[in-house]
Amino acid sequence: MTLARRVKRYLILALALFIVVPTFLVSLYGIVRPPITPLMVIRLFEGEGLERRWRPLARISPELARAVISAEDTRFCLHDGFDWEAIEKAFRGNLRGERLHGGSTISMQTAKNLFLWPGRSILRKGLEAYLTLLLEALLEKRRILEIYLNSVEWGHGIYGAEAASQAHFKKPASDLTRREAALLAAVLPNPRRWSAGKPSAYASGRAFTIEARMRAMPAAELCID
Repeated sequence: MTLARRVKRYLILALALFIVVPTFLVSLYGIVRPPITPLMVIRLFEGEGLERRWRPLARISPELARAVISAEDTRFCLHDGFDWEAIEKAFRGNLRGERLHGGSTISMQTAKNLFLWPGRSILRKGLEAYLTLLLEALLEKRRILEIYLNSVEWGHGIYGAEAASQAHFKKPASDLTRREAALLAAVLPNPRRWSAGKPSAYASGRAFTIEARMRAMPAAELCID
């Protein structure tokens, strides 16, 4: 076999794996709890603990789901994985030199949490986009949100709603109040710096803004109910 044919065969095999393996895993995660994520592994090697207790969406306070959507992705129930309005706004802000939060949807963050490493490289962003398309095509919105709420980092060694609720408020995630849910959502941009249980003035103020958004959220944006 010539070198060219050998290289061609390897490229075809790599492409097949790139398509088949993620598709299989995303389909599997529609019915099976996702295991440990790459970020959790990285944090463990850095010497941190791992506290995570999976809870179905029905056992997580709906206030937390509303708070996270209000804070992270107000069009979560309406878009196909990419909020083009937010992406355009973030892009224009970057051109003006502004620092904007936005553009990354809950679906995109879920794809990153499940499969990828931290970083901002073009390769990682490309993989994130592809995996986001798979999540949106193969899973329902409720399942995407359920996986997100059980996988997202909420502090040093703290992952998921149940562990976060116990660590910050000493109660199960099912009993979170609107204020507590808003505080948890408020620290998501930097959960290793901010604490929901002992909020800074900035985090507390952001939580009040999130509560106002929750009260004003239209019914069309509540596909989780």
